[in-house]
Amino acid sequence: MGKPTGFMEIEPQDRVCVPVEERIRDFREFYLPLADDELSRQGARCMDCGIPYCHQGCPVNNIIPDWNDLVFRNKWRQALDVLHSTNNFPEFTGRICPAPCEAACTLNLTEEPVSIKTIECAIVDRGWEEGWIRPQIASRKTGKRVAVVGSGPAGLACAQQLARAGHGVVVFEKNDRIGGLLRYGIPDFKMEKHLIDRRMAQMQAEGVEFRPNSHVGVNIPVERLMERFDALALAGGTETPRDLEVPGRDLEGVHFAMDFLIQQNRRSAGEFIPESQAIRADGKHVIVIGGGDTGSDCVGTSVRQGAASVTQYEILDKPPLMEDKDLTWPDWPLKLRTSSSQEEGCERNWSIVTKSFSGADGHLDVLHGIGVEWQTGAGGRPALTEIAGAEFQANAGLVLLAMGFVHPTHDALIEGLDLDGSGNVKADTDSYRTSVYDVFAAGDMRRGQSLVVWAIREGRQCARAIDEHLMGASDLPR
Repeated sequence: MGKPTGFMEIEPQDRVCVPVEERIRDFREFYLPLADDELSRQGARCMDCGIPYCHQGCPVNNIIPDWNDLVFRNKWRQALDVLHSTNNFPEFTGRICPAPCEAACTLNLTEEPVSIKTIECAIVDRGWEEGWIRPQIASRKTGKRVAVVGSGPAGLACAQQLARAGHGVVVFEKNDRIGGLLRYGIPDFKMEKHLIDRRMAQMQAEGVEFRPNSHVGVNIPVERLMERFDALALAGGTETPRDLEVPGRDLEGVHFAMDFLIQQNRRSAGEFIPESQAIRADGKHVIVIGGGDTGSDCVGTSVRQGAASVTQYEILDKPPLMEDKDLTWPDWPLKLRTSSSQEEGCERNWSIVTKSFSGADGHLDVLHGIGVEWQTGAGGRPALTEIAGAEFQANAGLVLLAMGFVHPTHDALIEGLDLDGSGNVKADTDSYRTSVYDVFAAGDMRRGQSLVVWAIREGRQCARAIDEHLMGASDLPR
C-alpha cells in the first residue's frame, strides 16, 4: 500500500448527513460527500493486512485495497476502472449497500473500518462528473439474442454484460419504467432515480433494448420469447410479501409496505395518485411491523409525509449493542443498528407479536399486541412464548406490513419450472440454468430476498453462464 502506516496516523472519517430537521422536508438524497483531499487521506487508511477480508465480505468481490490505494495517490480514473471491473453499478451500491465489506475490514476489529462505501461512491460519482463513464460497445456481434425478464439490479447487470459480449439483448419490464426495486421500492432519499436513467442511456448506446409495460406471462406469452430468442434470463424479484393473518387484517388502513413505498416513489416522479387509492401517513399514528430495511424505508417515508407518530415493532429480541468480534469477525454480525430513517423520529419495540386489529366502520383504529420471549424449544430450535400480562393496545391510523418476502410470484412466467423448497426458481450458481434448457434464473427470483449487491453479482455470473452456453466459452468475468 502507498501509506503502510496510514491506519495509525489518520483518524477515520465518513460522509455525514444533512441535519434531520432539514432532510425530512423533502425526498432528496441527504449525504454530504467528503472533499477529495479527505477521501485521499481515508484511502490511505487501508492497511497492508495480508489477507483482504473485505473481498470476502463483498458479494461482487470488489478489489477494494487497489482502488483505495489509487484514490490515496489521486489516480481516480484508474480507481474507476478497477471499481467497474467487478461492479456494473457502484453508484447504486455506494448508496444503498449495507457495506458487509466494512464489517469484514481488518480495522473493524477496533471499530475503525476504512470508509469503503463512501470512497466507492465518490469514485463513481467523480467518474460521471468527469465524463469518464462512456458506453462500452462490443467490437463484434454474435448474432445471438437474449431476453432478460426483469429490470432490477440483477436484470440490468445481466443485460449489460451480455450486450458487451456482443449479444442482442432485450429487457422486458412489466412496469411502466425501468429499474425494478431500484425504481419503485427504494425511496428517493436513499437513491435518486436519475442515477438509473443515466445508466439506461449508457446501456442503450451499448445496444440494450428496453421494453417497459411488457408483462411476460400476461400480455407477452412466454412461448413467444422462447421462439424468438436464443436464451431467456429470468431476473424478476421476490414479490410475494409475507402476510399477517390475524383478525382485522382486512380493515382499511392495513397495507403491505411495498404498496406504500411504490406510491410515494411514483409521487416523487410526478405521477398522480387518485385520492381514493392513496396510502398516506399524514397526521396518522403509523405502526411499521418489521425491523428490516423495508421497514426502515417506511419509517423515513412516513416521517416525510407528516405522520403524527411512527412506531416500529419487531418480533425478534433486541440485538446486542456490540457483537463479540472474536466469534463473528469477519462475517456480518448481529448487532443493534440504527438507520438514518430511524434517527429521524421513531419508537422501536422488540419481542412484539401483533394479535389483531380493530376499528369502527371498516377503518383501522387500534393494534392489539403482546410481548413475547424466545426460548430454546424441541431440537434446539427457537420457540416463541407469549408473556402473561404483556397484552397492550396501540392507536393506529396506518399499519405497514414489512415482514419480508417469501418467494417470486407463482404465475405463468415460471409455470413448469422446478422450484426449490422456498418456492424460488431452482438453479445453481454455476450454470444458472433452470429445469428448462435455454432458460436461466438469477437474483432474488433464484436466491430469495437479498441485497442489491447480491443481485448484481448474480446478474453478472448469469450473463457469463449464458454467454458460455451460447458460444461454448466466455471471456466475461464472474
